[in-house]
Amino acid sequence: VQLVESGGGLVQTGGSLRLSCEATGNIDNILAMGWYRQAPGKEREMVAVISPSGETRIAEGVRGRFTIAGDFAKNMVYLQMNNLKPEDTAVYYCAAPIAGVAHWGQGTQVTVSS
Repeated sequence: VQLVESGGGLVQTGGSLRLSCEATGNIDNILAMGWYRQAPGKEREMVAVISPSGETRIAEGVRGRFTIAGDFAKNMVYLQMNNLKPEDTAVYYCAAPIAGVAHWGQGTQVTVSS
C-alpha cells in the first residue's frame, strides 16, 4: 500500500492550497483517510479525517478554513486549505488505516509566508 500526496507549496498569508492523496496497492477495508501535519520542533497533529460515510473531524485550529473531502471509490482524499496563516507551515501527511495497519504518505511541504 502506498499513499502519495501532492499539492503542497509556498503561498502567502491568506492564500489557498489544495492537497490531494491517492492510496494505491492492495487496498481493503479503508476505515478512514485523513491529514496530519508536523511543524519543525513540534509533534505531529491531526488536521482532518473523513470516513467512507462522510463523517469528518476537523482540528479546532483550522475549522472554518480547511475542508476535507474523500472519494473512497477512487481511494482519494483532499484537503482544501483557505485563508492560510504562517502557523499552518508544516509537512502535511496523508494517513489511512487499512486492514488494521496505519499507512502514511511521504509528506508534502506547505509553507505560508507572512
